[in-house]
Amino acid sequence: MNRALPDVRLRVPTDEDAFAWHRIFADPEVMAFHGGRAAELSVYEELTARQRRHDAELGFCLWTIVDSEGEVLGFTGAQPWPGEWGPTGEIEIGWRLGRAHWGKGYVTAAALTTLERVRAAGVPRVVAMVRPANERSIAVTRRVGMELAEVFAHPTREDAAHCYRLTL
Repeated sequence: MNRALPDVRLRVPTDEDAFAWHRIFADPEVMAFHGGRAAELSVYEELTARQRRHDAELGFCLWTIVDSEGEVLGFTGAQPWPGEWGPTGEIEIGWRLGRAHWGKGYVTAAALTTLERVRAAGVPRVVAMVRPANERSIAVTRRVGMELAEVFAHPTREDAAHCYRLTL
């Protein structure tokens, strides 16, 4: 990437961020690779609470991405892989951004900050699970130095799940 990345701030999600995430992720384009629609508000309330626990216990979580004006853009961060399939026992990094902010470098900037933070927390390597048609996320994995390492059969979808890895 040849342009300067935007300034972003990552913060531990607040109770209010559950409402922001629910609103931002109500866009079907944003959710195209995550079931097509936003979850109920209660799911985001539980998710933000779980991320606060992860931060307190692990030193990392899915953080809220905030721009220089304080607007919530989405999330990025890391958490233990939650599935009983795929890269069990590994730390997954991930991101989700509001449609209005795509293509501006926010996710790349936030993912690079995430990598610095998980490295500082002692995590030796990370994975990113990406659906093969999600070209935007695949581009981010490449920008931060990840490489395709494995392909897993997805338990409920026809397409495979691509596992990108990076040793920190």
